[in-house]
Amino acid sequence: MAAWDLSVIVEDLGPDAPPLSVSVTSELHVGGVILKIVEKTQLQRDWSDYALWWEQKKQWLLKTNWTLDKCGVQADARLSFTSQHKPVRLGLPNGATVRLPICFSGPTFSAVVGVCRILNIRHPEELSFLRRPEEKKKKREKDGSTEEVYDLTGVHLGTGSTPTFYNGMPAHFADSPQTEAVYKMLSVSQPGVAPEVMAKMFRPTSLIDKAHINGRWLDSSRSLMQQGIQENDRLLLRFKYFTFIDLEPKYDIVRLTQLYEQARWAILLEEVDCTEEEMMLFAALQYHINKQSQSETAIQCPAMDDLDSALQSLEVKMDGEESSVDMLETMTSIPELKAYLKIFRPKRLTLKGYKQYWFVFKDTCISYYKSKEEGFGEPIQQMNLKGCEVAPDVNLAGQKFCIRLLIPAPEGMSEVYLRCDNEEQYAQWMGACRLASKGKTMADSSYPSEVANIQAFLAMQRTQPTGPQPSAAAADETINTHSLVSPRYQKKYKAKQLTPRILEAHQNVAQMSLLEATMKFIQIWQALPDFGLSYFVVRFKGCRKDEILGIANNRLIRIDLGVGDVVKTWRYNNMRQWNVNWDIKQVAIEFEGNVNVAFSCVTADCKIVHEYIGGYIFMSTRTKEQGDSLNQELFHKLTGGHEAL
Repeated sequence: MAAWDLSVIVEDLGPDAPPLSVSVTSELHVGGVILKIVEKTQLQRDWSDYALWWEQKKQWLLKTNWTLDKCGVQADARLSFTSQHKPVRLGLPNGATVRLPICFSGPTFSAVVGVCRILNIRHPEELSFLRRPEEKKKKREKDGSTEEVYDLTGVHLGTGSTPTFYNGMPAHFADSPQTEAVYKMLSVSQPGVAPEVMAKMFRPTSLIDKAHINGRWLDSSRSLMQQGIQENDRLLLRFKYFTFIDLEPKYDIVRLTQLYEQARWAILLEEVDCTEEEMMLFAALQYHINKQSQSETAIQCPAMDDLDSALQSLEVKMDGEESSVDMLETMTSIPELKAYLKIFRPKRLTLKGYKQYWFVFKDTCISYYKSKEEGFGEPIQQMNLKGCEVAPDVNLAGQKFCIRLLIPAPEGMSEVYLRCDNEEQYAQWMGACRLASKGKTMADSSYPSEVANIQAFLAMQRTQPTGPQPSAAAADETINTHSLVSPRYQKKYKAKQLTPRILEAHQNVAQMSLLEATMKFIQIWQALPDFGLSYFVVRFKGCRKDEILGIANNRLIRIDLGVGDVVKTWRYNNMRQWNVNWDIKQVAIEFEGNVNVAFSCVTADCKIVHEYIGGYIFMSTRTKEQGDSLNQELFHKLTGGHEAL
């Protein structure tokens, strides 16, 4: 077999060093090539992390037993002998930047798993890497500003699959005061930014802006090198799939804090819409969390030994058994709700408003009649709420208590609004609707607590003018309203007007601990109607204009780009199959009832949409019992593979 010269650039010889010329044959395996390179460099070091990178093909040669002929390497190939793990500057949800080693040779999903292991974040399948906006990078270089970077390149992990803890923190953070400071930064909410800094942050003003953000996700099945990421580049780590399972404060200090920070900035930068009362409640919770964070070193729960854990587990188990007994006792008589409510079905080009009917809520169905007297006959319509979407539409100041229902239908989702007369009625019907959407009735033992939670949430939004209030001058010194409310309300109200309203709302949450306030903020964020929606500009098959596709954790939403109205909604549980035509970059989905949908993506690669659908379908199959032992191979196939299930 004739020998020929292979040109290889060795990273550790320096950027100005000429490529090494190695004599090889086509039958020489990749491992043999690496051995020849190491011998020729004459450098004594650990080469175990190094591999060959093929620049023209954007491909790693990781199978060392393959021959050059099998890999397709010929004399014109330009190879680099480089390390597989390289440092990257990673922007976290709380705005901080950490520098840590990341795997550049494996799939991006594996790199995310490695990062989350270092940062002590469970369930890495919820997160992914996002490219940094180019315009932000140029502005920062022009301003000449520098950012503080926390260095974690020297952190050494243990060999176990689960981290070991020392003094309440992972052992690899307890090595030095510097790493302890990094852990505190990760697990404690950061103070609000200055108004001028917040003014420079990108704020999406339209659905198209939000769609462009989601076009920057990295491909989970390809390596960082394949996607043009270089050493010391800056990436963003964000929660991508908004289905959070098993949030345990005992283990998830960093995860909870970063989740709160992402939720906080989603509110402040108006990525998610909320009402004025909700904004004041969010501001009050932020103010309270900031105060608590200054006095507490981290989000901590009381230390529990084995006996405490056993007793708590036994208590939960006994509560579950009592709940089962209560349910058996109430099986014979399922409660019903009956009242006059107003109903509205939004349709295009219509001016019709709410109309009053007599409503009866029984089992998981709502029936309505013209009047109470006709309630024993045939209803005008009966709506089964099992599998529906339930969202609040409440304005306390305007005494508006509406329930928004998206009910599954063969052609998509039917949208219905129910309007209640008062808070008590709203809490009862809203609680019943939420349980019915899960296939449960009001006989379920969780119904009273569901109603109580809704009433408590409404009470938190009400202002309480009674009680001592600090003076405006003192309040102005302690509250930075620009870091607590979104720009929309900064323009609508002056700081002197916002401060007393935030303090009034704070009275409702002032008794909460840091952990309780953080969890409450996340829960209210999850309850917003637009929570978890990721937008893409698409072109549906057979249409001549672009539209918006919203992807949530349980449904797809077709939105008119011009007016922002929802055109169709399809649920995942009605999906029979989906596939991607990689030649024309088109996603095709088949739903029950012979409903077929096909579209191409405008603002992102169709691979990202494919990953979202597969990722959320996988998320819906998770259970708490699975814990960290998730079938990540299945997740990788769903989100990264080119074959849909």
